[in-house]
Amino acid sequence: MSPDTAVEPLLEPYANGTPYEELAAEFREYRRWTGDDPPLLLAEAAASTTGQGFVDGIAPTVARFHESFVASDRVDSFGDLAALDPEDDELVAAFGAQRKRHVLCEAACVLAERPEADDLDALLEWASRADHYRYEADPIGSIAGVGPSTFQYLRQLAGVETIRPAPPVVALIDRIDAELESSPLETTTALRTIASGEWLAMTSSYSPLEIDRLAWWTGTDEDDREAVAGVHARSIDAVTARSPNSGGYSSH
Repeated sequence: MSPDTAVEPLLEPYANGTPYEELAAEFREYRRWTGDDPPLLLAEAAASTTGQGFVDGIAPTVARFHESFVASDRVDSFGDLAALDPEDDELVAAFGAQRKRHVLCEAACVLAERPEADDLDALLEWASRADHYRYEADPIGSIAGVGPSTFQYLRQLAGVETIRPAPPVVALIDRIDAELESSPLETTTALRTIASGEWLAMTSSYSPLEIDRLAWWTGTDEDDREAVAGVHARSIDAVTARSPNSGGYSSH
């Protein structure tokens, strides 16, 4: 669909000076701190389920998990991850909240049972076919603790072109809605927020993931953006190496 004459000019001020294309490409091409390591991608999504921020919550959790399980070769696949006891002492130390551990292990079980021989292929195939509007009927979406935001985050981490109903996205949609004389935009629920973001993508030259990223950029403090960029500028091995101990990571 060609850009809507009303929508495109309203998005342009937010896009100007925003590296939204590069930010979206980092997801699509696995050019983030966890690379294309399937257990780490799943760990990041699971770590987000309690609503913590990336720098002060998600990143330290994933770094501890990497150090205790991936770097030590305890976990090399979804199968290894699925075999873990959610009450494993090291897993509790890495993840903390029971909700995060439950989502991690249960989602790993689902992905380990898929027919694809490669774990990244399994994750991408699931993410490409998953229907966020029916997420509760999805084997991962039906896991207790997985809501639309976590569901969409995992799909984004898998490289899929989609949008997450996070607060910056809600804020951007509300601002655009206020400037339009008439529109179907609505953010009263997570699914309506996703649908609204998709409508903006269909009526503009920006993709859903690009809208998600420009919303994040324009809705995030500059210091926080720099802190996030600092994490992604290094591999997770480098991030973990800078941690003084398994729980000492200090810096979405």
